[in-house]
Amino acid sequence: MSEHKQTQVSKWFQQYGVMIHAYIYKMIGDHHEAEDLTQETFIKAYTFFDSYEQKASPKTWLNRIAHNVTIDHLRKRRPVLFHEEDDLEKTCDLSPQPSEIIKKNEDKERLYSALLHLKPAYRNVIVVRRLKECSIKETCEKLSWSEGKVKSTLPRAISRLEKQLVKEGFEYEQIG
Repeated sequence: MSEHKQTQVSKWFQQYGVMIHAYIYKMIGDHHEAEDLTQETFIKAYTFFDSYEQKASPKTWLNRIAHNVTIDHLRKRRPVLFHEEDDLEKTCDLSPQPSEIIKKNEDKERLYSALLHLKPAYRNVIVVRRLKECSIKETCEKLSWSEGKVKSTLPRAISRLEKQLVKEGFEYEQIG
């Protein structure tokens, strides 16, 4: 069983490792930490392999693990940022205050949480077109979609995302 587990998790890493890393990187903005958290995601997948009930796809299960690992990481980081706040105020540093950084991270956390509730087509078009800031042509190429599909799906996806954000109690400025 252990060999099967190791083989399966290795296969998942080959299939989904880059995607998981990209997701985590978007949430925390640091490649090295994203690499560590990606590794932690797959270690947890290995550790909890027996609890995987196969009701969801492995991709969905791994995304949930990655999300939880990242949120835990962000929560652990917060006390350090609050501690540094006094030092920043004393030196009159005009860089973003830790509380602002935390707010942005919380906003990102909520955005990505809401994105996870969208159907994959909506999530993909928002990530590629708006978050990665690809042109319509690049979006068509990355998603293998027609220009018409990108142009018609994006507004629906944004509308659905806004509804999901409201449902989660998030206040935001209009996206579209």
